[in-house]
Amino acid sequence: MIEVSKSLIHWNYFLALEKDLEETSRYIEFIKSNFKTYSIELAHLLLASSSEIDVVIKRLCALIAPAEEMNNINDYRKIIKSHLHEFINESIFINRYGISLKPWDSWLGEENPNWWSSYNNVKHKRDMYFDQANLGNVIRSMGALLITNYHFYKKQYEHKQHRVFEPKDIFYKLQLKSEFIQLDASYYWDVVVV
Repeated sequence: MIEVSKSLIHWNYFLALEKDLEETSRYIEFIKSNFKTYSIELAHLLLASSSEIDVVIKRLCALIAPAEEMNNINDYRKIIKSHLHEFINESIFINRYGISLKPWDSWLGEENPNWWSSYNNVKHKRDMYFDQANLGNVIRSMGALLITNYHFYKKQYEHKQHRVFEPKDIFYKLQLKSEFIQLDASYYWDVVVV
């Protein structure tokens, strides 16, 4: 008999996409002058990561504001701004390339992120906007997905166990940490080698 515990499906999907993004770094150097580089693989990553954000952020909003309407990104923005403001200020880091950014910081105002608009342009009018399936937008979308996953699992664990979890505890529960894109270093346990 094979025993299987419940899968962390959204986290595992993020890790798979992250590995795909890391693979692209073998072909495209992650430097500012290449952020406008676009390709079919980058379109795949932009569509997959942004679509997954739509799925996970809706689940996150359902955890923090189950009675509120949540049909689209504008509804998600209102809920996050009202109930989970720290989400907006989260930074992501790709330490290997010295990259840091806040993919959700446009929500400090009333605008949705540019990478989200690019995702929709590529999804619905690829023939006109294919150049928006670029490295810069993919990095932002993947960073936003990491933040969304972290907050989703944090709220899910807190909801189930009726207590507050520290960031380190969440990444411990997720078992595998992202290696390429990360949140602040304080969110992770230090590994001690003896």
